[in-house]
Amino acid sequence: MALLHRASIVPTKLEAINAWLPQQPWALDAGEVETLGAFRFDDPAGEVGVETFLVRDAAGGVLQVPLTFRGAPLPDGERWLVTTMEHTVLGPRWVYDGCGDPAYVATLAATIADAAGEAREVVRQDDGTEVERDPSARAHGTGGAAPLADTALDVGRALGEDAVTDVDGWTLVRVGGATLGVSRHPAAAPSDPPAGVLTGHAGEATGPLLLATLTR
Repeated sequence: MALLHRASIVPTKLEAINAWLPQQPWALDAGEVETLGAFRFDDPAGEVGVETFLVRDAAGGVLQVPLTFRGAPLPDGERWLVTTMEHTVLGPRWVYDGCGDPAYVATLAATIADAAGEAREVVRQDDGTEVERDPSARAHGTGGAAPLADTALDVGRALGEDAVTDVDGWTLVRVGGATLGVSRHPAAAPSDPPAGVLTGHAGEATGPLLLATLTR
């Protein structure tokens, strides 16, 4: 379950994404993007927010932007830092490209391997009550692939530079004897997706998309 708070955030998540994307080799021509939807994964330790955004670029294409949100800097994570932001409930937050953050890598791998889906979203109200809401995007793993090192990654340190590469619109993360492929420009998913992939969609804004793969 992802516990959310009614709060103001500066900069907003979309502002942070728009400022960061032009520096990425897979998004040089993205222009101003708009959010189509987002889904979250559960961090088992409950420390790191893990949220993936599906956004539409200026040309009408879909980009996938996974982010992590931390209450303290990720050691050795400067390469992956997207921005810092102020959250009116949680205080300062350090925001990272998920592909460099083991918390995202572990939760993505586990979701694929376990044929699981996005986390439930529960919003804590000002009076302390909690209300569940529907995610604005959905994701589902197809199972059939062993998670990376049983997903027991060291969530305290960023992944080494040689573990993460960008190739033809995909970010490849090699760790634990396996490779996670994160599609930065997700295309339509096959009607009968194979084992070892993550598919998802942002409501009626997109059809089923192939978001990620897990291979050994």
